[in-house]
Amino acid sequence: MPEMTFDVRWPDGSTESCYSPSLVMHDHLEVGRRYRVAEFVDRSSRALQEASDRVRARYGMGCASAVQQEAEIRQMARFFDADGEVEVLAMEPPLPVTNGDTRPGGTA
Repeated sequence: MPEMTFDVRWPDGSTESCYSPSLVMHDHLEVGRRYRVAEFVDRSSRALQEASDRVRARYGMGCASAVQQEAEIRQMARFFDADGEVEVLAMEPPLPVTNGDTRPGGTA
């Protein structure tokens, strides 16, 4: 199962590199986009739960690292106003480009 990292900038300018055991984060977050803190927590939590569920389906148990990452995101978010903005700086690895489309994961 391919794992990934996603880097974010919190409202105070601090950055954090986060972990996901699945590329599913690409379905929930976009590089370069800013999300209100509350929305970022919601999106990343749903994605990390989905990632943990994928690990469970494959290996018979959920991913403790995904659960821990969700808890760390929730803890960090408590320091900021819900209306503050979190920017997604990078996601590695990126989705592959297919069929000549220039959008990550796109099709022609």
